[in-house]
Amino acid sequence: MAAAIGVRTDHTSSDLRGFARRCSDPGQVRRLLALALIVDGGSRSDAAKFAGVTLQIVRDWVLRFNEGGPDALATRKAPGRASILNDEQRARLAEQIEAGPIPAAHGVVRWRLADLAQWVWDEFALSVTRHTLGRELRAMGYRKLSARPRHHGQKPDDIVEFKKTSPPVWRRSGERSREERP
Repeated sequence: MAAAIGVRTDHTSSDLRGFARRCSDPGQVRRLLALALIVDGGSRSDAAKFAGVTLQIVRDWVLRFNEGGPDALATRKAPGRASILNDEQRARLAEQIEAGPIPAAHGVVRWRLADLAQWVWDEFALSVTRHTLGRELRAMGYRKLSARPRHHGQKPDDIVEFKKTSPPVWRRSGERSREERP
């Protein structure tokens, strides 16, 4: 069995508990208190039971702490999946969107996500779903806009005739409503 990795000695257990007291991240507090238990001379198994994790996770915390100190134990956000399009491809996609479709060449009069996904496939040989492309476009600063629907047979004069209007002004209440009631 291999020897345990030593914990750096520039922080005492009271220092670690002080960091934990000032910290607002509950995960970091748990990690700091588990390491304070180890620095006090407790076993790593006890620290793992205290924190509710396995020995491997405690080992990982010790490595992170040794490398970066108490700040290295902060809860980190997972990086997530890498983007399908690179910066050059995003720039070309933005140019294509700004230029708009050419009906004779692209077969559409306005871009839809399905059409743009097809363009990305034709241009870069990358298969992108509409959902993923929508997220990419939103990250690039584009928003879905659609025109207000209008019936093809609508006449401008009809709008005025059918428009609902509010009463012109409020009317004063009559004398009877102002009288004091018994």
